[in-house]
Amino acid sequence: MLKEPLLEEIVMGLGPLLLVFLLGLCVTPLTLTQDDSRFKAFLTKHHDASPKGRNDRYCERMMKRRGLTSPCKDTNTFIHGIKDHIKAICGDNGNPHGGNLRISTSPFQVTTCKHRGGSSRPPCRYRATAGFRHIVIACENGLPVHFDESFFIRS
Repeated sequence: MLKEPLLEEIVMGLGPLLLVFLLGLCVTPLTLTQDDSRFKAFLTKHHDASPKGRNDRYCERMMKRRGLTSPCKDTNTFIHGIKDHIKAICGDNGNPHGGNLRISTSPFQVTTCKHRGGSSRPPCRYRATAGFRHIVIACENGLPVHFDESFFIRS
């Protein structure tokens, strides 16, 4: 008879711990999914591994295809490279650049699309500027989530 109350106390003592453990299992995938969705949104706005053209028509086509023309986005930069190399800026291919910003240690091929002005309603017209630049991105949990800027580094 003494064994049952002792077993009951052990089970009752483990109950809150088990609840915390189970909640942790449920919340962790949600957090990872949220981080992954921000990274995917970053890629949608800023990544194009194999650009065709890199001229004004390229910008107009890509901005529309990526859903950046309702209203016309003023400026957007497309990074041309391998996703893992962009992701590595949040690690060993980047240096701190203030806050959660990181600057790439090597330049990337990019195309910057600037709205030519006029109406912010479609059809949107863009001017393309292509080049190689060091890029600055914001990272969260080891993933790029925001494109901040790109520029040449002068020696």
